[in-house]
Amino acid sequence: SKYISEIYAFNSRLSKSRRCLKRSFESPGKGELNMVRQNAVNTKEQTLQQADEMTVTVNTKYKDTVFRMIFSDKKNLLSLYNALNGKDYRDPDLLEIVTLDNAIYMGVKNDLAFILDCNMFLWEHQSTYNPNIPLRDLIYIAKEYQKYVKQKKISLYSTRQQKLPAPRFIVFYNGKSEVGEKFEHRLSDAYENFSGEPELELKVTVLNINEGHNQKLMEQCQILKEYACFVARVRKHQKTLPVEAAVEQAVKECIQEGILREF
Repeated sequence: SKYISEIYAFNSRLSKSRRCLKRSFESPGKGELNMVRQNAVNTKEQTLQQADEMTVTVNTKYKDTVFRMIFSDKKNLLSLYNALNGKDYRDPDLLEIVTLDNAIYMGVKNDLAFILDCNMFLWEHQSTYNPNIPLRDLIYIAKEYQKYVKQKKISLYSTRQQKLPAPRFIVFYNGKSEVGEKFEHRLSDAYENFSGEPELELKVTVLNINEGHNQKLMEQCQILKEYACFVARVRKHQKTLPVEAAVEQAVKECIQEGILREF
């Protein structure tokens, strides 16, 4: 809850900066400052619009930010892995985090990437429905394999078959669009004028993690259940409050009720 509060505080500072910016445009100028003021007035609407857009961008990403912060912790990440795969690993250090530096390649973002059990898992949180995720993951996994081959000094020209960790792609969805508990996106769905079996395929499993969905998974991963509860609280309060106030109220309730206590 401490870190969620920091996200809210950042939003408040941004809004405060916008108000200060607006007042600075409206303050009367004196002497030579009149010329500066006139130039400022000419760009006032554009600048305020940019500030508004920045505020919206930060606010709408609070779910992604909190999700990444929670599951960047290896203990929480392992708990979710165990719940998804029916495992009972206890040592978080078994996880080899391989998320690309700054998490962006050619504009393609991935929240979490790690290796365990000779599998490479690419996990992403999404708050909007996006059927293009297989193509994005294809670009991302190619970069991951490039890095892996370099680190392991694998020869691509060897007469021996070189082994790679098998990729597995999962999206954790908690947007407002109505979707099922679990469904799949395929790269081949994007192929034009295609028939037969695809020679290149990539499948992404999408799990609905909105409160009330995938109950078995939630019961097996308490931190995921509490995250879903937090998001549901924010949404409830957004019906009557601005998003910053809704987040603040949700944080207060979570603190009082011990939700996301460790976080």
